[in-house]
Amino acid sequence: MNANAEFDLIVYGASGYTGRLVAEHLSQRHGVGGDLKWAMAGRSAEKLAQVRDEIGAPAETPLVVADAGDPASVREMVRRTKAVITTVGPYQLYGSDLVAACAEAGTDYLDLCGEPNWMRRMIDAHDAQAKQSGARILFSCGFDSIPFELGVYFAQRTARERLGGPVPRVKGRVRAIQGGLSGGTAASGKATMEALQKDPSQMAVMMSPFGLTPGFEGPPQPPGMAAEEDPDVGPVTPFMMAVINTKNVHRSNLLMGHAYGRDFVYDEMAMGGPGGPATFTDLGVLPGGGPKPGEGPTKEEREAGFYDLLFLGIAADGRQVRVSVKGDKDPGYGSTSKMLAETAIALVNAPEVAGGIWTPGAALQDRLVDRLSKHAGLTFEVEAA
Repeated sequence: MNANAEFDLIVYGASGYTGRLVAEHLSQRHGVGGDLKWAMAGRSAEKLAQVRDEIGAPAETPLVVADAGDPASVREMVRRTKAVITTVGPYQLYGSDLVAACAEAGTDYLDLCGEPNWMRRMIDAHDAQAKQSGARILFSCGFDSIPFELGVYFAQRTARERLGGPVPRVKGRVRAIQGGLSGGTAASGKATMEALQKDPSQMAVMMSPFGLTPGFEGPPQPPGMAAEEDPDVGPVTPFMMAVINTKNVHRSNLLMGHAYGRDFVYDEMAMGGPGGPATFTDLGVLPGGGPKPGEGPTKEEREAGFYDLLFLGIAADGRQVRVSVKGDKDPGYGSTSKMLAETAIALVNAPEVAGGIWTPGAALQDRLVDRLSKHAGLTFEVEAA
């Protein structure tokens, strides 16, 4: 961590759709000049000032000009803060210089990335330097993949308490969900498809559940690519975000020293038949790519959104634990912006976490479960054990 920095947090991309929601959450929770020293950053001071006023942040909220197209401005921003929250994606187009600058400077980094091909490139390129400099780099600090990563963590914690040890099998099941994708999410998917077309070798990372665990390949995992009958919950259908979430869950297990075992099996499906709760993901693959970057659900739509996730842990002898993770806002924006902000605060307040490229759950564990329960509208409940 960049311990002597001017700021605790800088929200980079604060004038964009999601960055604005993160800044609004920080402003409402912490104001300016209190226990958390934070600033808004982006390409245009004028636009930042406009957003600052629109979200009701104090007039003295610091504004920092930085542009992904100007690496010197990015490095200067990184030097001024303990941690950077970035919502400037697609990350494979706009994030590489920022990750490199943070790894070099020892500054913490948090994003909302759901681009496994790019994440693997960053792990290979910068994990060793981040460990050396003390930078804690956390990808996927939103709906992909915190509720799923922490859902598995909470199920395993429950299994240890109730069954006497971790379980080798966890099923992630989406019971209900309401909310839409934004233009930024659609743009990330498009950028990933284009990258795979240019460099087909990246497809191996995308297709493997162990694409983010360099040097470790676990047992075969359920493909989750077709509707099926699950004996534990009934009919299930593929869930689009499983392709990123499963990778983060396996990386989390690796980073915690295989706390779930080296033979751990995990899959994610949506409950119900075709037209079930996963259909919200179809918004990202509309003809024309869905909404444009900077667009997203209205405030009313965000407030009306929610999600309900079930995690079923199954021991080798057939005993089970069932836990749920629920969110009180639409998954992609209302809930994601709170998760990202609170994960950053948790990280800044956890100097004992070593440098390196982490998953949020592996880095912060119970501390993050508690913080998101108190401040981000998530609930973690044991349903049966």
